[in-house]
Amino acid sequence: MLLEKLFVNNPGQYQGARGEDCVPAVPSLRIVHHRSARTSSGSILVLLAISGLAILGLVFLAAIWAGKESDAAALDRQRQLVNSRLLDQVRRVSQDIQLMGAGYASLLLADSAAASGKSERMGATSAATFGKIATTVFGYNAAFLVTPAGELALQSDPETKRRFKWVRPLLQPMIQDLEAKQHGAPQGPSSDPEPSRVELMRLEGRPSVAGVVSVTGSSKVDPQDGNGGNRLYLVAFRFLDGVTLDTLSREQGLAGARYARTADQEQNEVAFQIEATATGEPIGFIIWRPDLPGSRVIGRLVPVLSVAGLVIAGLFFALMGRLRGSLRELSASEHHARHLSLHDVLTGLPNRALFAARFEQCLAAMKSPGKRSVLALVDLDKFKDVNDIHGHAAGDELLRCAVDRMNALIESRDTLARLGGDEFALLLPDAREGNDSHILLCNAIIEALSKPFQLRGGDVVVRIGCSIGIAPIDDAAEATSEILRRADVALYEAKTNGRGRLIEYDPLLDHRVEARENLKNDLRLVLEGPTHLPGREKSASSGDPGHLEVFFQGVHRGDAHGRLSGAEALLRWRHPTHGLLSPDKFIPIAEEAGMIDQLGQWVLRNAAKAAATWPADMSVAVNVSPSQIRHRDFDRHVLSILAQTGLPPSRLELELTEAALFNIDETAQDTLGRLRARGIRIALDDFGTGFSSLSHLIQFNIDRIKIDRSFVRLLGTQAEGAAIVSAILGLSRTLGKATTAEGVETEGQRDFLVAAGCNDLQGFLFSRPMPLSDFLSSMHATEAASQTIR
Repeated sequence: MLLEKLFVNNPGQYQGARGEDCVPAVPSLRIVHHRSARTSSGSILVLLAISGLAILGLVFLAAIWAGKESDAAALDRQRQLVNSRLLDQVRRVSQDIQLMGAGYASLLLADSAAASGKSERMGATSAATFGKIATTVFGYNAAFLVTPAGELALQSDPETKRRFKWVRPLLQPMIQDLEAKQHGAPQGPSSDPEPSRVELMRLEGRPSVAGVVSVTGSSKVDPQDGNGGNRLYLVAFRFLDGVTLDTLSREQGLAGARYARTADQEQNEVAFQIEATATGEPIGFIIWRPDLPGSRVIGRLVPVLSVAGLVIAGLFFALMGRLRGSLRELSASEHHARHLSLHDVLTGLPNRALFAARFEQCLAAMKSPGKRSVLALVDLDKFKDVNDIHGHAAGDELLRCAVDRMNALIESRDTLARLGGDEFALLLPDAREGNDSHILLCNAIIEALSKPFQLRGGDVVVRIGCSIGIAPIDDAAEATSEILRRADVALYEAKTNGRGRLIEYDPLLDHRVEARENLKNDLRLVLEGPTHLPGREKSASSGDPGHLEVFFQGVHRGDAHGRLSGAEALLRWRHPTHGLLSPDKFIPIAEEAGMIDQLGQWVLRNAAKAAATWPADMSVAVNVSPSQIRHRDFDRHVLSILAQTGLPPSRLELELTEAALFNIDETAQDTLGRLRARGIRIALDDFGTGFSSLSHLIQFNIDRIKIDRSFVRLLGTQAEGAAIVSAILGLSRTLGKATTAEGVETEGQRDFLVAAGCNDLQGFLFSRPMPLSDFLSSMHATEAASQTIR
């Protein structure tokens, strides 16, 4: 409401001396601001100088910080590269050890095939040769062929035996692990014939990567083996320091890379810890001098930044001199800026802030006896339609024209302010008691705004109008919020009663507003209740809000027999206080409160549930609101209700008004198309009373046209009525649309419509809207009478 828009949008800004919503007096603001503008120029320049130096310092700090961050990123990247290279070494050893294991297996098979007395000696010689290949070609520091028990499988020289003896305790767990996996692995073609294991460890006091692979062959082995089988294990390892570290340093650009058992790096060096695969314990450190691009860049930038800082400082002080002159220019434009802060840019009228200040001044001035003021809230009618149809540019032009007409009627001491959109507030500070000049002024405003407006140079002509709510101010002690509330209540009453009028606040209006709010709350309770039907429990806070009912009015065929072809569902609210309420009493409230969709679904569900028990040749018509049609899930909700109630889609007819079709969009049009595709019929209600357009009948594929009761009422009384009805029926036949005439009350009207070819008839002549139980009784009685006649 206007009251909320005036003060809630700026909370805390409008606190007055009495604790009411207002703004401080504008003159005091001007004096304080003017004095501060004169005395603070020097302080501003000093602050600017300090700010400039601070900025230069921040630039240097930012450069150093960026360099440090770059160094940290580079160091982290180098660590990642070293770690990646170590992992590559592990993968490469895994591949090499499997390749060498396959070679050993082939060699052992060849030796076994010889089957001669020289086989053992040849196998030993070949194995020794293959071991040299492993150390020279593949670059390993040592290679051994061992049994599952961890013994050398071939006769070896003392040096080899001594070396293997030192490394055996560290390699034996790897062999045992593979042996355990070999015994536990499934046998078959899909099993891995040569399982392997690779680990990082310390061997002979040096960081190493060692691998073990299973070798299967048929050669004779050393009798000391004791295993009794033909499975051997190839063990090889490579030191990570020495040649491997040199290669890593060269490839990754690690300056001065070296290996150390402890982290004894210098201040300009970094250390990377190598951890054993099995235990995670450190086995050594790779130390190098990192490449730090950030520090290198900082060293080069410091001289440049120093020179640039001096230049910038000189320019900054020159700029401060220029700013001193600009401050004088700024002071000259101060008045204009203050004006803009207190006035609406589009219309030039006072805005909320200035209006609130003048409102407080008006109340403060109401001290002399007989002093009376008036607050009027003005709301333009149909302004949204102009915006929607002709665009916002035309709407802005319309606002300026409307303001010009209102300004031409008010006096200089009056205040006309724009609160937002098409809403204005008019403050009349000198309205004397017993003088109705404010009524005359407001009526003149309504008359002036009801005249046509020519927009876009006369190309567009629109008519709007306005509604005005008036609240007299008789006591300066009254709260500002209360005065605004009264004007807002009066404006709401004016808009509710048809717009284009003024309403002066009366205490009785509060009762109407309260009654309307109570009715809204009761409707919400009804919709939130468990059944919406008689017998529901009473609310502990609001009593019994009553219940909703669906009445049905029969629709009869337009022939000599006039048999019942269906019914229209009509909503009623049986209220404990107000009695039986028709939709026109509560549907506007439901639309205002956002409950119309929920209400429409309830009517559709109960109408479909009732119609599902009727004969198969009878249909039910249900009215739907524009809000329901625009809902993107409307078709899904309708089909869901039909599925739950068991009513075939072909027996449902949805009635839309012409106003609903006029504001429909493409999405809603697609929704109607999907409903028609499922067999649901669409009817155009009250045809000829709204925005009648032949394009609606074609564009939306309307199935039925309902002739409004206002045209049917003319039959037999005015010749134009027969001509209009006949024209509508002729048009419907040409387009292939069914027709229903509403409001048939006399036999003469029925006979004319039947003779003119109207498909269905509906009205008090046949039946009035009645509850479901009465409608069923009437339907059964009609069927029984028809069978008796037959």
